[in-house]
Amino acid sequence: MIRYKKLGYVALNVSNIEKSVEFYRDIVGLELVEMKEDIAFLRCSPDHHNFVLYPSNRPGLKRVAFEVEDEKQLTIATEKLKKAGVIATELAKAESDTLYQGKTIRFFEPNTGVTFELYNEIKQLNEPYIPKVKGVKPSKITQLGHAVVDVEDAKFDDALQFFMDVLNFKVSDFSGDKIGWSWMRAFPNPLHHTFAMVRGTETKLNHIAFMIEDFDSIGIGRNRLIDNEIPIVFGPGRHKPSSSIFLYFLDPDGMTMEFSNGMEEFPEENPREPRLLEPNLETLDLWGGTPDPRFGAIGEIEKGN
Repeated sequence: MIRYKKLGYVALNVSNIEKSVEFYRDIVGLELVEMKEDIAFLRCSPDHHNFVLYPSNRPGLKRVAFEVEDEKQLTIATEKLKKAGVIATELAKAESDTLYQGKTIRFFEPNTGVTFELYNEIKQLNEPYIPKVKGVKPSKITQLGHAVVDVEDAKFDDALQFFMDVLNFKVSDFSGDKIGWSWMRAFPNPLHHTFAMVRGTETKLNHIAFMIEDFDSIGIGRNRLIDNEIPIVFGPGRHKPSSSIFLYFLDPDGMTMEFSNGMEEFPEENPREPRLLEPNLETLDLWGGTPDPRFGAIGEIEKGN
């Protein structure tokens, strides 16, 4: 079974690379590490990158990458994928070097079309990550938190089975009589979820989350968003499944991002069983909030990248 360290990075397609770099650096608080051939590498940890931006006229999700425990896990993953009829391609060294990663495999999840990478190591930077933002002090980002996608109704169940049986993701909680949400952790990473799926009418990006250090950072982030006229589309509030405090907002292309503080963690051995939660607004927000219609509305999933 595949063993993971963490969600390593998310790559997005953006329509205006300069505008998006300014947003994610000056408003969100990521550090711009470098620009390479119009590709922006940003971080919120000692890793060379946790967030990568590519120029495109079709904004959305380009790929999701997980760091595994060691190189052996890449062999295990390749074999598991092959048995499931999915071909994992090892990146040429020139490309993995461009990404400052060790051995890396890339594949397409067959039900969602999402491109995934698994790698065993990434370049570590000597200087500590220090966020710098416009205006008030920054929200203290501790790590990239999770990625969530909407999945077409007819493909949701097969996708869920694939993540559990092939990729060894563990479900922390479900929601709905006909399961509409599935919050999953990349075993044995303890976080309640590093990837989640929502049953919908089409497959697309729902949101990306950044975990922040404390509750005050939610308020600080909210004020910074308001001061810079950034649309807030949900929150502040508290999620029932993970118990985290949240604040959702839109990036320059209208894609949904989240600041998230606090999250249930699971032990590797003898974790609690996943719960089946009511499919209602209280499950999404114990404080009774309602998401703006723009929440999760934009974010095409690039196929075959």
